[in-house]
Amino acid sequence: MAARTARAAETRRKKNERRIARPKQSRIQGNTGGVRSKLRKQALLKAGRSED
Repeated sequence: MAARTARAAETRRKKNERRIARPKQSRIQGNTGGVRSKLRKQALLKAGRSED
């Protein structure tokens, strides 16, 4: 069961404050078939060509 103590909540809050703010991922990462086809379609649309 998850810890719900005041100390655990405080620790979580402090860790979140120390965390480095990073921008959201702008594109899907990965090497699976589905992801590769989505990236290919995205690249074709950006290049101004329709999917063959």
